[in-house]
Amino acid sequence: MMQGIPIRVAVIFEPGKKAMPVWFQLNRRQHKVLETTYFWKDKVGETPLFHYAVTDGEALYELIFSPVDQSWTLYRQQTE
Repeated sequence: MMQGIPIRVAVIFEPGKKAMPVWFQLNRRQHKVLETTYFWKDKVGETPLFHYAVTDGEALYELIFSPVDQSWTLYRQQTE
């Protein structure tokens, strides 16, 4: 798995659609996801990873979901 910060994420799962993050918690602060700007998939070895570029209106974040262990990671943060 890529290095990053493990985070808590609230997600909506709908049949036939990809999971959509609603908010995530970073440094004891909840960040509401206002928009998912980009989504892509890749693999590290045999592990599939789902990447979400999201914004809370203040910064852009790259969140990664690993379906193997059901974990979320903050991989990158870019402030404006």
